[in-house]
Amino acid sequence: MNEISAGAILYTEKQNEILYLVIRDNHGNCGFPKGHLEEGEDLFQAAQREIKEETGINARIDRNFRRDLNYIMPNGIAKCSVYFVAAYQDQTPVAQEGEVEEICLLPFEEALAVLTFDNMKEVLIAADRYLEAKRNG
Repeated sequence: MNEISAGAILYTEKQNEILYLVIRDNHGNCGFPKGHLEEGEDLFQAAQREIKEETGINARIDRNFRRDLNYIMPNGIAKCSVYFVAAYQDQTPVAQEGEVEEICLLPFEEALAVLTFDNMKEVLIAADRYLEAKRNG
């Protein structure tokens, strides 16, 4: 049995600096908004919905960046988590009660330092490089 989920490296820009939105879930893990696909959803729709549910933010997903993380969960089930990058402006994040304990907006180095899993760090590094390349044309 395989599971698939979708989410995004969510960011905003303040004073010409990229800030990443990191969530701490109710298990104490720090990462990015993501969740399972619901019936009839594609990856983009699922990512958009999960961002809204977990943070209250309406984000703009960039379909040109995608990273797939494939791993085996502790229960032995194979999982693929697909991440995009998604931008937002002028919105205040609101943590989803019961699922998200805390939301932080952090510059790259600080976000990298708090992420729980190494594969998420690799996705953030790739996303940051992608966004810097876009900014520098």
